[in-house]
Amino acid sequence: MSVSTLPVSSVGDGALVASEVMRGLPLLPRNVVLAALHGYRATISHVYGDVCKYYPSCSAYAVGAVQQHGAVKGAALTAARLARCHPWAQGGIDDVKPHAHFRHELTPHGFVVPPRKD
Repeated sequence: MSVSTLPVSSVGDGALVASEVMRGLPLLPRNVVLAALHGYRATISHVYGDVCKYYPSCSAYAVGAVQQHGAVKGAALTAARLARCHPWAQGGIDDVKPHAHFRHELTPHGFVVPPRKD
C-alpha cells in the first residue's frame, strides 16, 4: 500500500523489531483487518473512483478506525459511517475520533506495532 493513499494521520515511522514480536501478538487481529483493507483499497476501491461524499473516504476512515480502536470497535465505527453515507447525506469532513489512550506506533504502511522501549 502506498503511503500517499493513506491520510497522514494513518502512517508513522514505527517498525516491528524481531525482539518485540511477542508483544505484537495481541495486535495481530487488527493488522489482519488492516491487510484486508489495504487489499481492498489497492484493487476494488480504484474501480469505483472518488465517489465518497465524506473526507476521508470510507475505506480510509475504516483504516483509521481499525488502527485507533481495534478490529471489532473499528468495524462497528466503519459500519456506522457506511450507514451515514447515502445519496441524501450532506457529506463533509468526518475524521475518526482518536482513541484517548492509543499507545501503539504506526508503520509507514499503516500497520500497528508495539511502542519502542527507549
